[in-house]
Amino acid sequence: MAIKEDVENSVQEAEIREPLIQDNNNLAHGEDGPSQKSSSGHPWMVYFSTFVAVCGSYAFGACAGYSSPTQSAIREELTLSLAEYSVFGSILTFGAMIGAITSGPIADFFGRKGALRVSAAVCVAGWLAIYFAEGALALDIGRLATGYGMGVFSYVVPVFIAEISPKNLRGALTTVNQFMICMGVSIAFIIGTVLSWRVLALTGEFSLLSQIFIFYCIKNSEFQHNQVLAGLVPCAVLVLGLFLIPESPRWLAKRGREKDFEVALQKLRGKDVDISQEAAEIQDYITTLEQLPKPKLLELFHRRYLRSVIIGVGLMVCQQFGGINGVCFYTGEIFETAGFSSSIGTITYAILQVIVTGMGAFFIDKAGRKPLLLVSGSGLVLGCLLAAIAFYLKVNEIALQAVPALAVTGILLYIASFSAGMGAVPWVVMSEIFPINIKGQAGSLATLVNWFGAWLCSYTFNFLMSWSTYGTFLLYAAINALAILFVTMIVPETKGRTLEQIQAAINK
Repeated sequence: MAIKEDVENSVQEAEIREPLIQDNNNLAHGEDGPSQKSSSGHPWMVYFSTFVAVCGSYAFGACAGYSSPTQSAIREELTLSLAEYSVFGSILTFGAMIGAITSGPIADFFGRKGALRVSAAVCVAGWLAIYFAEGALALDIGRLATGYGMGVFSYVVPVFIAEISPKNLRGALTTVNQFMICMGVSIAFIIGTVLSWRVLALTGEFSLLSQIFIFYCIKNSEFQHNQVLAGLVPCAVLVLGLFLIPESPRWLAKRGREKDFEVALQKLRGKDVDISQEAAEIQDYITTLEQLPKPKLLELFHRRYLRSVIIGVGLMVCQQFGGINGVCFYTGEIFETAGFSSSIGTITYAILQVIVTGMGAFFIDKAGRKPLLLVSGSGLVLGCLLAAIAFYLKVNEIALQAVPALAVTGILLYIASFSAGMGAVPWVVMSEIFPINIKGQAGSLATLVNWFGAWLCSYTFNFLMSWSTYGTFLLYAAINALAILFVTMIVPETKGRTLEQIQAAINK
């Protein structure tokens, strides 16, 4: 009986895969198809919807960058011990892991926009708890809440963008997610030197516009009267934006809301655009998937879905276990250990990652996902090797005058390479490869693995550096070399295909 059901399921899936794969081959050979007409409109609503969604990405970055510039001020004002502040800093990741576990079910039940609203509300509550905190408990509760919001944002934002975007823009628009995370971290680093930790918390949830407004108020000596307004105005824009943009058409189709699905897709593609081909393709694929049994968590590892799960989870392992969070959280200490100015190095680091991430967004739909991952991985290996050589020379007191230059070059090459591909592309691919009937469960699993890797890397970094400074970077170089091998052998190219074509080709 089980064999018969598997055969029937395989036949059902093949019925939809064959035309999808054939359509993709036709496009690859330059044959015109009906879908070309559907891409003739101007996708201004797609751009606007992406802008609203990546406000969550900016909030993600603001959360991640908050603790670094505020440590001394918070400890002094609230008389926290180092252990208490360490709990405050690290509990963010545990909140994110909880958010990762619940992000898929929330996005499947309430919709992508509903999940964004939930995440934004929890983040706002968390920031307010930090702002009014008078002791360690309120700080930790607020930090846990903002971490939860980060965990939900990290899954929902790229998935929402991927589901609303046409295939020729999907890679670049999804990469804007990582760009805005970098912007949030960098802005938090910079304005954290100007604003008090409480005010920085008040602005943490809001967009770049709020930061500009605050600086204007400071310059005009009106800050005390306008600091609340500086937070409320961008927050109102974010909440209003979620009411103005359409829901993911694919989620609406999965929920059986056919009329809402067509309205949303038409709004995204343009009122004069023929969406019949794209709508039929989405509906046919979802109808086929809905005929299959609803998978449970362990069934994600069955043959039907195993390859997509391996790709999605494997890329998250490659991204996090290559050392990024250790390098990111302890950049200043790394530069100081190498004998270089911590402040200059950190500012250069912050600016570089924003520039290179922006360049990656430009090239991802031209060069493709896989080439960017391979170039990124190669740069990560080289950057780790340069840093390892620098610390080896320092430990053995050889050519000490070359140590700072080698270390800075290695670290900056590392962060530039990560920003070029390994930072953004795994999230892009994760948002593309999972069929919509398993996207909630599989996406939650991949996001959970990502956040667990982030915690493990940041937790073990100081221990590894105490064991061996150059050995730490040699270990990261080896892991990144294995990541190159994984990308070469396992990860497919998804550029230029619809989500249905990608998923039909992978899950066969």
